[in-house]
Amino acid sequence: MSNTQLAKFYAQLGEAVEDIYLEPDMDEDIDDMSIHLGNLLTGHTVLELGCGTGYWTEVVAESAASVLALDINANLVDIARERGMPADKVAFRVADALDLPEDIGKFSAVLVSFLWSHLTKGEQEKLLATLKKRLGKDVLLVILDDSFVEGFSETTARTDAEGTTWEILTTADGERVELPKSYPSDSALRKRLGNAGKEIKIERVEFFWILTCRLK
Repeated sequence: MSNTQLAKFYAQLGEAVEDIYLEPDMDEDIDDMSIHLGNLLTGHTVLELGCGTGYWTEVVAESAASVLALDINANLVDIARERGMPADKVAFRVADALDLPEDIGKFSAVLVSFLWSHLTKGEQEKLLATLKKRLGKDVLLVILDDSFVEGFSETTARTDAEGTTWEILTTADGERVELPKSYPSDSALRKRLGNAGKEIKIERVEFFWILTCRLK
């Protein structure tokens, strides 16, 4: 990933990555998305990108045929492994979603979990090109990410010349960092995915949105 600062920020968070899910107001949306995600990926061989601590990997693993979960941060992958998911069904690998290894294998579905909104416009294009190159046509693409919620979400600090929006966060050490973060509308998502995917569908609850399509 070109934005090494983003990877470093989440590596420093460690298990605290999941603290966001402790928000009581989010419980119903988490349940709804967990059920929906499980239904979408039932029976699929899934490649998950940006698995982090494995929170959503565990959800997907309940109904998928198999899951290979990737993250660029080795310490987060180690935390995910400690969840104790079945080794014959769930595997983990440290890898960059924007530079997938040639031996990544074949999958019927790919899940991009809470990574899309942290990519610049250029990185989003690179990700889609990488998926088409490594996975091929008709693979189911599922993008799960968060919606902007007034009073809960961080506000964006600026928009660059490329159209990428950025927010300012504070690390555990008190350092202020600027990271890419977008809250795309349905129309923006359809425009961004239109050249790479077909049969685009988008569903939203208050805290999350989920997009599905087939790679062209």
